Parts: sequence; C-alpha cells; structure tokens
Amino acid sequence: MIVYRDGMDVLSDLLHRAHARNATVRQLIQRPPWALAFTGAPPLTVVAALGGHASVRLDDAGVTPVRLAPGDIALIGGPHAHTIADSPATPPQAVIHGDRKHVVGGEGAAGVGAVGAQRSLGPRTYGDGLPGATIMLRGACEVRGEAGVRLLRMLPPLAVVPSGPRTRAALDLLATEVARDEPGQDAVLHRLLDLVLVLALRAWCAGPEAPLPSWHGALADPAVGEALRLLHDRPAHRWTVAELAAGAGMSRAAFAARFRSMVGEPPLTYLTGWRMALGADLLSDTDATVAAVAREVGYEDAFAFSVAFKRAHGTSPSAWRRRTR
Repeated sequence: MIVYRDGMDVLSDLLHRAHARNATVRQLIQRPPWALAFTGAPPLTVVAALGGHASVRLDDAGVTPVRLAPGDIALIGGPHAHTIADSPATPPQAVIHGDRKHVVGGEGAAGVGAVGAQRSLGPRTYGDGLPGATIMLRGACEVRGEAGVRLLRMLPPLAVVPSGPRTRAALDLLATEVARDEPGQDAVLHRLLDLVLVLALRAWCAGPEAPLPSWHGALADPAVGEALRLLHDRPAHRWTVAELAAGAGMSRAAFAARFRSMVGEPPLTYLTGWRMALGADLLSDTDATVAAVAREVGYEDAFAFSVAFKRAHGTSPSAWRRRTR
C-alpha cells in the first residue's frame, strides 16, 4: 500500500524515494598537477571539493568542464566516463575502473593494481597527502527505485551545486567518516552519501539552472502545485483534467496549458508516468500480485496495467519483478 506522510510535498516525495545503493565513497588527496580518469561509472556520481579547486570533465558527452571551489558539488547523471583534475588541460595519470587502477605510463604489474587505501592516509583514501594537496570526495552509486530515477532524469549530464551551509556540513561529516575504519562503517557512509545526495538534489532543483519540470516554480504556483500534490497523494484516483482544473479554480483549457508550461508535460501524461514509477517500485519491493499493484496505482485490472507498464518500461510486470529482485 502507498502511504504518504501528512504534508509531504511532491519534491519531498521524490527525494524520499531517491536512495543510493551499492555505494562507494573515496577520498582523493592529490598535489598538482594531477588528473584521475574514471571509467565504468554507475548511474550517479557525486564529486565534491573539500580543500582546493578541481576541474570535472566528462569524456563522452561533449559537455563543458566545470570548476569546483571548496564546498561545491558536481552531480554526474548517467554512467559517463569522467576525469577529475587540477586543470582541464592536465592529462590523466591514472585510469580507475571500479576497484582497479591503471597508472598511465606504468609498465607491467607496476602499472596496474587495486585502488586500495594508503594506510598512512586512512582507509578509502587515494593520493599522496603532501602539503598543498587538493582534497576531494567522490561517491558513486546506483539509485534505487523508479520513482527516484524519475527525479534523476531531470539532471543534465553534469550539474553543479554551489557550496551552501547545509551541503557543506553534510560533506564535512562524510569526510570525517570516510577515513575511519570501524565496524559498520560502510553502512554509515551509505547513509551519509544519501544525505549529501538529497541535499544536493534539493538545492539544484531550487536553482535557476533546473530545467522543466521546475519544481521550485511549479510547487509555488497555487494551481499547478496543488494539482501535483493531489496526483501524488492519490495516484489511484480516476483523475480528469476537468476535476483538477476545478480544484484550481481555472478553466480546463487554461489549467492544462499552465500545467504543461510549468511541468513540461500534460497532467494525465505526468500521472501515467508517476503511476508506472510507483508500480515498478511495488513490483520490486513487495510480494503483491500484479493485480494488486494495478489497483494500487489506479488500474482496474492486471491486463490494462500490464499494457501500460510494458509501454513505459519495455517489459512486462512479471519480467520486471524477476529482473529487479
């Protein structure tokens, strides 16, 4: 059953469902000139500058490199190969794929090895630790749940969240914990990366660079914001554009045009996408039958739900469940 907390707004609902999983967090301590290339990246990467400045560039998306100042966070949406460096012009000195590292120019076994912690610097740390070094954090993860993925699809390939007091406080806590080696430490880092991710996404969604849907503007709008809350609170209801418009005190045509201009798609198209995301998560996370999931998200029978689900996800509900559990 879908249960909402009283007063939960739409953005909170999406952020609540955007959980990091299979996360890894590493601290990078490098002295200029330096550059580390990362391949085989997961669907989401978080890069943050703690001390010093750094450049982040994507190697496969034709995106202009960004410059990070202390406290800034870069969000890389999608499995893009990328390079973190002191300057966009610095060539990579090492290529890291998962937990394996290849030192560029290294010969034989000397050039290849595990990305292990340098124990003098603490666990989960890669670098030299010399005076004047730049200190970075890099977290890589998948995002659990189609409802959370729906939010991440808003992200461009490379987004920057400027330093702010809340994100900086979370980063400082993550930096403190990443160097510790205690029982349960991976679970602690996982939760802290979740916190950094949610704070960064919230800050970015409220910023001027966020594309449609602009949650800051849409949720602040009396008509569109109320409609979004209704759709999220009661996804199984048989909504019509006329009913949503009446609730907003607008004509059907005026409401539909306003919703589309602010959210980027018509009201019922948005509702269908939200239902399909919720249905996918229920299939992955519960033992409910396909028919029960169908009713939970507003379909009268399993057949109608299955047709819509396959159109949205390219596979049947049963096949989705087998693949994601």
